Amino acid sequence: MGKIVIDPITRIEGHLKIEATVEGGVVKEAKSSGMLWRGIELILKNRDPLDAQRITQRICGVCPTAHSTASTLNLDSAFGVDDKIPDNGRIIRNLIFGSNFLQSHILHFYHLTALDFVDVTAVAGYSGKDPHLMQVKKFIDGGALAPFVPRYEGDYRLPKQVNIDATRHYVEALNMRTLAHELLAIFGGHMPHNMSMMPGGVTENVSIDKIASFRWKLEKLRHFIDNIYIPDVLAVAGVYSDYFSIGGGCGNFLTYGVFDMDSQPDLTKRKRLFPNGLTSVKDGLKPDALDPSKITEQVKHSWYSSGTDLHPSKGETKPDLKKEGAYSWLKSPRYDGKVYEVGPLARQVNAYIRGVEPTKTIIDSVLKKFNAGPSALVSVLGRHAARAIEAKIVADEMAKWVLQLKPGEPVFAEYKVPESSEGMGITDAPRGALGHWIRIKNHKIDNYQAIVPTTWNGGPRDDSGQPGPFEQALEGTKVKDEKNPFELVRIVRSFDPCLACAIHVINPKGTELNRFILN
Repeated sequence: MGKIVIDPITRIEGHLKIEATVEGGVVKEAKSSGMLWRGIELILKNRDPLDAQRITQRICGVCPTAHSTASTLNLDSAFGVDDKIPDNGRIIRNLIFGSNFLQSHILHFYHLTALDFVDVTAVAGYSGKDPHLMQVKKFIDGGALAPFVPRYEGDYRLPKQVNIDATRHYVEALNMRTLAHELLAIFGGHMPHNMSMMPGGVTENVSIDKIASFRWKLEKLRHFIDNIYIPDVLAVAGVYSDYFSIGGGCGNFLTYGVFDMDSQPDLTKRKRLFPNGLTSVKDGLKPDALDPSKITEQVKHSWYSSGTDLHPSKGETKPDLKKEGAYSWLKSPRYDGKVYEVGPLARQVNAYIRGVEPTKTIIDSVLKKFNAGPSALVSVLGRHAARAIEAKIVADEMAKWVLQLKPGEPVFAEYKVPESSEGMGITDAPRGALGHWIRIKNHKIDNYQAIVPTTWNGGPRDDSGQPGPFEQALEGTKVKDEKNPFELVRIVRSFDPCLACAIHVINPKGTELNRFILN
């Protein structure tokens, strides 16, 4: 029996440590440890409630728009304007958020995970004149291989020409992400950390010029998604089809839903492009309704002395790094005491089983292509496919939404900061279910809690010993080479968590066997 320690996992944001105990080439136990402490909730205490939507964006540099959305919904609720958002305000919020979704999904596939499957060294023999490939070839021929290597070796299967094409797309995707940021800035002001979202709507007015500029940039992104992103994901899936049965995880899925279609004040009943809900592989993918009162956070194995199994509206943030038995700064969110995975896969599975179009038609066509059933979605490749499908759906809907804007009509509703109130803002970030809860006293923030997607997916064991989604996805995995555990990073990265920079391999006594840098 040996132990593999990956600390930190790279090509994702933040600092995540994974420990895997391996016996007979199979992971018997896995631990997921968040190694950085945020403490945003303490920073917000006693501040003006309007500071929340600005400060919470600083939780994450990749998806600040998700936090501005959740925080703004939270304040809508607390200020009593959640049913008064003008259509222009609601649509602009969706366009801002959608722009970030597109950027995030392109980022995840090309710049965080593609290098797990694409062999960029195939470009070394390239003799053409494509500027993107010439740029990469110059780095490789000059020996300056970062960020492409160091890397895990031993399982690159794509044909040479596909590797060359995917490498060109890696560079092109950088330009597409820039374009998505520019798209967001049209109505958001700038990126990261937009300044437009606010309680009651947005601050940016509508004009014909902004509509035209937005649609023009969006069409370029739609072309990239339809003709490059989706075909690249399908190419990887065709060669790595065994990953349709690897990294399944807990099999329970939760989503708050995202992209508001109306201003129903009850967020569990608000119509959204991707609806809220729950489902489980164990019950035959039967849909279930969402009840936010059943959400709690447990802390037995987290570095907190806070009360455990508390609803986030009563949540506490009391750090305790010396806590016995703890191994993560992440808490363990649970729904009705059960472990749930969140993210694009959860959203698309939930929409699929509810017959939501075009999700159902697109997923059916993908499954038919690979002669697979819906259970194949619960996998590493299922998560990648869900992101690509979602990017297409969101981009296509954005093209419709921007034409629904009406110049000259209101973009926000008036509000007042109440002396005392409570609020809840639940939506889905690109990475999954995101919730913000606020309690206001004497016009100040008395308590603020946020449960982010990676807390759901990457949290440690809970009070009853149930492993989190990362941990369950890793356990049972066959590892071909314990000194080169490419299977483990592919599984973890498929969730799009927050990670960082080096890897260690140790034996059960804790003696280091090898050390190497992984980019």
